[in-house]
Amino acid sequence: MSDDLWAKVAPIIEADMPPKGVGRPPVDRRRVLNGIIFRLRTSCQWNHLPAVFGSDSTVHRYFQRWSRNGVFERVWSCLVESCPQLAAVRWEWQAADVAMGKARMGGEAVGPNPTDRGKKG
Repeated sequence: MSDDLWAKVAPIIEADMPPKGVGRPPVDRRRVLNGIIFRLRTSCQWNHLPAVFGSDSTVHRYFQRWSRNGVFERVWSCLVESCPQLAAVRWEWQAADVAMGKARMGGEAVGPNPTDRGKKG
């Protein structure tokens, strides 16, 4: 994460921290956020995060806390406000293209696996 981006996000992240002296000792939250971003971009398992991001359980614990407390929504809102390229986005309607996604639990609507050519179903 660049220094400019961290300067915008840090006040939001820091505002969600418990009072000093309460709970576990603080960790480098920029490193934790980088770990969360890495995990979301790669879809790796939490316990396969590279050690450079710190303890995987710590990164996951912060992810859960920030998700529960709405930190990511506030970060997103801050970044959207500061991005002039997004001025033309029509926010009242959004869609996601999942054409390349798997048909999870497709049931009978999903055909046989093409790699199992000689097998039934």
